[in-house]
Amino acid sequence: MKKISFIKAATLFLGVVFFSVSVFQCRKQGDLIKNLDRTFTGAADSTVYASFYENNTVSPADVTPDVNDIIRYRGVQTIIHEYCGTSNCHGGPISPKFDSYADIMKFITPGSPESSKLWEYITTNDFDKAMPPVNSNHELNTSDKRLIYNWIINGAKERPTLTDFRPAAIRIINDGCGSANCHNQATATGGWARKGLLGALTTADTTQYTYISPTGAVTVYCQLSNATLRNQVWGAYKDSVRRFYADTVANASFRPWKTFSTPVSALSTRGPLQTYDDILLDIMVPKSVRSNSSVVYTDPVTSKQYYARGNALNAASAIASRIDSTLLVANPFTGAFSSTHQGGMAFDDGGLKPHEIALIKAWYFADPNVPVVWKYGINNAGIFKYRKSGNIIRP
Repeated sequence: MKKISFIKAATLFLGVVFFSVSVFQCRKQGDLIKNLDRTFTGAADSTVYASFYENNTVSPADVTPDVNDIIRYRGVQTIIHEYCGTSNCHGGPISPKFDSYADIMKFITPGSPESSKLWEYITTNDFDKAMPPVNSNHELNTSDKRLIYNWIINGAKERPTLTDFRPAAIRIINDGCGSANCHNQATATGGWARKGLLGALTTADTTQYTYISPTGAVTVYCQLSNATLRNQVWGAYKDSVRRFYADTVANASFRPWKTFSTPVSALSTRGPLQTYDDILLDIMVPKSVRSNSSVVYTDPVTSKQYYARGNALNAASAIASRIDSTLLVANPFTGAFSSTHQGGMAFDDGGLKPHEIALIKAWYFADPNVPVVWKYGINNAGIFKYRKSGNIIRP
């Protein structure tokens, strides 16, 4: 009996020592605690796409989702599983559970990261609350914290909506097209400046930009670097376009004369996609309508020749079809579908990644500011169809 008591006593002693060491390690002392700073110093950024699930199929998608039909981004569920919801931790025997959306939402206050327990766990400097445990050496990085922060502040939805799609999609278009000295306001107005349409300018008012495409083709652009004049000219142009196409009879004098391409502009330029407003204008009145390559109307009184068509729907081009090679587009006015895709704006899906194209597509069809006729055609006859299946996209 004495031997057994001795073993028990020894075991108890070792247990106390182990417990004491553990407690000492968990005290808010030492270099590890002094330098502990788990706070998130960033801010809400709606242009950073953040969703709960890693994969989200867009609406619309083909019957069998195609390459550009699934939005694949690192998701909140994946982050939490990697750091917390593993099989030997909060995804296994340890409570609380962080396995499913319902489990995680028990610790979330939608719209308020600061009021969410989960956010407190991953940002607190309280050694006893920190998750993952500080001594696990498995701290969330800033990028993952930003995704969780944005997801919560955007409503912590199980599936993303327009409020998630739009800012992220517009940023992709801006960064990929509008900022490359290509589809931007400076380039569009620079062509008019070089042609002499903007009057006397100094050399400081314009710059020159050389663009080399992935195929090796070289294009030289003139850009209007005078921001004041650029804003004035581009603003006036957009105003005249909107007025004319709102009522082509009453506002006939507003028919746009300055075009993007020959023969009015000295060099071929591209319609700006630099702001949300620019993008909506491009959708509602496609560049091909505003900048025909030949005369389409001659004023019977002034004999002035115009290269802008009078029917904004008489065009077989839309931003969705110009980035997505899985789609064919139809002319809304004639109903005739193109026989080949127009996905070259994304360099046949090489310049934009499939998940980025899917995100833009999700925004395009969800945004109420995109006219229904440019989603589904006149009387919902359909203007987009999938090349593989022939499935026409309808509401």
